[in-house]
Amino acid sequence: MRNANLTERPARLASALRLLHMKKFHRPILFTVLLATGAAASAEDLLLDPSRMRRLAPAEQTVFGPRSGGLRYDARMIRAAEIARQRAHPRMTWHCWAYVKDALLAADVVPTRPTSAWAREAGVELTQNYGFKKLSIHNPYDAPVGAVIVYGGNDAGHVELRTETGFASDFISAEPYPRPVLGIYVKPA
Repeated sequence: MRNANLTERPARLASALRLLHMKKFHRPILFTVLLATGAAASAEDLLLDPSRMRRLAPAEQTVFGPRSGGLRYDARMIRAAEIARQRAHPRMTWHCWAYVKDALLAADVVPTRPTSAWAREAGVELTQNYGFKKLSIHNPYDAPVGAVIVYGGNDAGHVELRTETGFASDFISAEPYPRPVLGIYVKPA
């Protein structure tokens, strides 16, 4: 039921925002839907473990990125992004998911190497087997440093890690991969 609420909330919010462009007499409906959408959030939906939570120091804030103020996630993900950036090639090798798996394993973000074959399956495996959470954002530029970004497509898909200056997997890029984003994932602290 919790997962159903997580997927229904963005759809309800989008419907409410479409109502905003309608005439005045629909605005009370808009406010009702917006309030219901916000009220559906529960403590289970949070990405943090209150017992391990702490504020970021100003130096850490610059490393995590400008939009990381409200997020609490495993700092080892930043190390995974650094490892991916260091190991990446200047050009694509078509082994993105293998490089991201290796970076996550080397940074001790995951205890064992993920086994899924296709990059587009990365998000499902990371959430089911390794405790990752899907963020409610879909813009790769808004992803915090270290986040795993999974892209779809008609083939294997693509996966990469957000770095301080761009994106890294088997290659480095200043821009996100030009495919539809399936999800952006972090591991809660």
